[in-house]
Amino acid sequence: MSGLDAHLVVDRGTFRLDLHLTAAPGETVALLGPNGAGKTTALRALAGLEALSEGHIDLDGTRLDDPAGAARWVPPEHRRIGVVFQDYLLFPHLSAADNIAFGPRRRGLGRTEARQIAADWLDRVGLGDFGKRRPGQLSGGQAQRVALARALATNPALLLLDEPLAALDARTRLDTRAELHRHLGGLAGPAVLVTHDPVDALMLADRLVVVEDGRAVQEGDGESITARPRTDYIARLVGLNLYRGNAAGRTVTLATGESLATAEPLDGDAFAAFPPSAVALFRSRPDGSPRNTWRAVVAGVHRHGDHLRVQLDGPLRAAADVTPAAAAQLHLEPGQEVWAAVKATEIRAYPA
Repeated sequence: MSGLDAHLVVDRGTFRLDLHLTAAPGETVALLGPNGAGKTTALRALAGLEALSEGHIDLDGTRLDDPAGAARWVPPEHRRIGVVFQDYLLFPHLSAADNIAFGPRRRGLGRTEARQIAADWLDRVGLGDFGKRRPGQLSGGQAQRVALARALATNPALLLLDEPLAALDARTRLDTRAELHRHLGGLAGPAVLVTHDPVDALMLADRLVVVEDGRAVQEGDGESITARPRTDYIARLVGLNLYRGNAAGRTVTLATGESLATAEPLDGDAFAAFPPSAVALFRSRPDGSPRNTWRAVVAGVHRHGDHLRVQLDGPLRAAADVTPAAAAQLHLEPGQEVWAAVKATEIRAYPA
């Protein structure tokens, strides 16, 4: 097994997907990005539901799509690919067992052998007693497990998952995510997961590919991406204030002309990032003047976990986390002027 090697180019009107994607055997890769970024288009192209305009798809050394290669294209039903759709798309008129047996039957197995495979998979996903139930008689979590078993019953060379947990409530999502992680860990082939939820991506994937406007903007493991985000979208996902500028020593000068003092020296194009918890708010300019201090206007206040998140406008647009007690003491409300301060030691600078 050599895994997945793909260059996905899809032109659709004003939108263009241009994404290089690889996944090694046993590796789970998450495509993470906002709505409309091209994640589902990439998944559909891999599954054969969307034709490539350019590029190629190779799976375990077999070329599945190559527009430049004499119209070489393998239809979806002939690709060794399992797909779990966001809404599961189970056949409503078939039982859970028959849904799972459908793939093996399509691949030429006899009824008895296909039903045995289905029974084995129902046991593996903890639904051994639910084989006769139809999709309408299953909970969301149970339907998700049947959809996963149906995808895996054909022993796919590649597993594709399109927002597989999006339709679940919070409690069911937590339990199902843990179970899905266990099954992904047992796969011999690669898996590609599409999600806009950073928790799903971080918990389920070995590697993240962040997609924006049809292109990969950052790639790596969860730790490296959360530590050094490179776009505003990623920064918001991981809860950081992010700025881009030019570093000279321990100062990063932003395009707006403002500057941020940092603890470590750096030169050249740089990002500067700090968490909302690092921002202190004051009603008047603080004594002792931390190296990074600026006047700001409260743009909004909303609850964020045990704290309140304050959105700040001004020379530096930022988010600050304060306790409810601090917010009450400061009388925070939209339109109020405050002073914001961040210690240089709290700001992480890294090359852009």
